[in-house]
Amino acid sequence: MNEFIIRRACEGDIKALTDIYNHEILHSSSTFAITPKTESERLLWLRSHNKDNHPLIVAEQNGAVIGYASLSAYRDMEAYRGTVELSVYVHRGHRGKGVGEALCRHIINMAKKDGVTVTVVSVITSDNQTSIALHEKLGFVFCGEIKNVGIKHGRLLSIKNYQLLL
Repeated sequence: MNEFIIRRACEGDIKALTDIYNHEILHSSSTFAITPKTESERLLWLRSHNKDNHPLIVAEQNGAVIGYASLSAYRDMEAYRGTVELSVYVHRGHRGKGVGEALCRHIINMAKKDGVTVTVVSVITSDNQTSIALHEKLGFVFCGEIKNVGIKHGRLLSIKNYQLLL
């Protein structure tokens, strides 16, 4: 496996972050977003991270961003401050090489040390067996399925909720 480094995301990463996410929007059900995002939209998203208990990290290999993970606010209400939602995306050419797992382990360790986070949740499309297997490997526990909540690429989809108590 080729080596990569994990670091905090910066504004210079925005094109790569946008490209990785837009590929998933257009070609998978891993996100329920349907319309590709502009770099300006993703820049606002990036700027909402790397403060409080909401880090955004990237895996970089040979100067190129090959994946990212973020912890975002679970809900926009104060009582949820200690709960974050994990998202992880890996460039299609770098999957199956441990990048997603390394990003998840790194960001979970950040959450354990931030003094705020007590729960990490993930909302995963029911047919995303790769993500489900990764989360279970990391110790996440299945907390229930919500059926038929989204339509993507002409398919009615369900979501599975996973939780990791820190």
